[in-house]
Amino acid sequence: MAVSGFTLGTCILLLHISYVANYPNGKVTQSCHGMIPEHGHSPQSVPVHDISVSQMTFRPGDQIEVTLSGHPFKGFLLEARNAEDLNGPPVGSFTLIDSEVSQLLTCEDIQGSAVSHRSASKKTEVKVYWNAPSSAPNHTQFLVTVVEKYKVYWVKIPGPIISQPNAFPFTTPKATIVPLPTLPPASHLTKPFSASDCGNKKFCIRSPLNCDPEKEASCVFLSFTRDDQSVMVEMSGPSKGYLSFALSHDQWMGDDDAYLCIQEDQTVYIQPSHLMGRSHPVMDSRDTLEDMAWRLADGVMQCSFRRNITLPGVKNRFDLNTSYYIFLADGAANDGRIYKHSQQPLITYEKYDVTDSPKNIGGSHSVLLLKVHGALMFVAWMTTVSIGVLVARFFKPVWSKAFFLGKAAWFQVHRMLMFTTTALTCIAFVMPFIYRGGWSRHAGYHPYLGCIVMTLAILQPLLAVFRPPLHDPRRQMFNWTHWSMGTAARIIAVAAMFLGMDLPGLNLPDSRKTYAMIGFVAWHVGTEIVLELKYWTMTEFRSFSHLLQQKQRVMLLKRQCWQFMSVEMLLFSSYFYLQSAIYEQAKTLAFAGQVIIIIKPKKVEACPDCLEHICEFSFGRLRSCL
Repeated sequence: MAVSGFTLGTCILLLHISYVANYPNGKVTQSCHGMIPEHGHSPQSVPVHDISVSQMTFRPGDQIEVTLSGHPFKGFLLEARNAEDLNGPPVGSFTLIDSEVSQLLTCEDIQGSAVSHRSASKKTEVKVYWNAPSSAPNHTQFLVTVVEKYKVYWVKIPGPIISQPNAFPFTTPKATIVPLPTLPPASHLTKPFSASDCGNKKFCIRSPLNCDPEKEASCVFLSFTRDDQSVMVEMSGPSKGYLSFALSHDQWMGDDDAYLCIQEDQTVYIQPSHLMGRSHPVMDSRDTLEDMAWRLADGVMQCSFRRNITLPGVKNRFDLNTSYYIFLADGAANDGRIYKHSQQPLITYEKYDVTDSPKNIGGSHSVLLLKVHGALMFVAWMTTVSIGVLVARFFKPVWSKAFFLGKAAWFQVHRMLMFTTTALTCIAFVMPFIYRGGWSRHAGYHPYLGCIVMTLAILQPLLAVFRPPLHDPRRQMFNWTHWSMGTAARIIAVAAMFLGMDLPGLNLPDSRKTYAMIGFVAWHVGTEIVLELKYWTMTEFRSFSHLLQQKQRVMLLKRQCWQFMSVEMLLFSSYFYLQSAIYEQAKTLAFAGQVIIIIKPKKVEACPDCLEHICEFSFGRLRSCL
């Protein structure tokens, strides 16, 4: 019975073309129906995992324990279905026993109708409860898809069939064994591709332009050669994982026709796929490709294949006789699983029809709009705004008497530079939105910081319009607010630029871009610190000079005071000396009756012993005796 069940499961597997992408977090709700991991590899034929149940019969409302066990595995998808219609919707719902290992999914609008892994950690056993619904069929079978690693997986491993007590015995329908599809054979290339016919017989895309894959290992090469109703495709480039190209209607990923050459060990697998948004490519059947060949030598991967120009009735394959943008990308691969490309894909500058006249073209890893966006933001926030701040901070006293158009020259220069910063920011701000056609959810924090900078850049000139007069009490508050908003905008702008440089859209060199940006920031910060120290030193020197002049004046006053006091003491001493001399002479002249008093002291007590000899004469005659 187990063998018959497995045969039926295998038959159903091959009759369906629904696919399941491998998600480490187990969120595979969109893949509930097919239960097929589309990894570009064939599923294993002999299962090594088992499903067991706690009882073989059930009634509506019963809860049955279901156990998945076997070799260590990373992912799984478990469902219960009507054993008589395994293509139908899931039956019943599950209840988790260990929510750290498994999680519930909603399939076919039935909540909890499937169980998957919660993480990619290895596990050997998973247990859950299955809840029988009131409308359960007579016979229910459990199916599970198990992923051991990317290229090793089993699809729809059949489990036991449980039945209601009064149901007729279940008989397994006879199924025709359909052989598993085999991959088209791929031959081995004997020599590298040639670029000699580019522009003559081949439509070539090369990076660097005009490089030769025969002589240059670093040459990324893609060519299309038309041969009647088919096209021969050749792709070459340095890679240790995979090379790929895609045909797109626009310049960003999504709804594209893609082809990959994936290295696994010492083999290269050529795989058509299609892209649904910016996500892992969905692998498609190789039946549309012919004459596949590959070569690995000296770290260079080369692959080629042929496909018809038109493929009527084949889903996700574009007609080659239409113009498209062409993407070229490479990245890492491990065990057959590909990872996101390490840099922005090379994209042609315009749409081309590869079946038209042969051409020799190139492309760019970064879009022109994004380059202009980055350049304008750099000029605005590393040049004009920095110079404007320096002018306002340090040139005000230097140009204090210079005027231009009725305003101070420093103010006019500052205002012109700041308006230039705001204008450049506004222009650069809209460019990514034009390129993406809306908001980008894959740019991290960069767009959020950019919106903050844009807001501050608009508010600063609006705030300046309402600047209070010079001696208004609110002027101090305005100055601090203006300075705070401007400084915050500069800091956030620098942070946004550092984050933006790492985005693949600009394709800047890995290490040099960071060092260059650090150098610019250090130069601006260092310049402002040096000028600030110089400004502070000059201000302090002026204050010191003023104090020095005050001190010199005090010392001069003291010196003049001492000189005055010295002269005064000298005069005072001379006064008493002359007074004494006169008194002495008066004693002598008194006897001759010819005394002339030159100076009359206010207090004659200075010479008490000669009072009787001092008399005042007027016109030679004695008037009175003192």
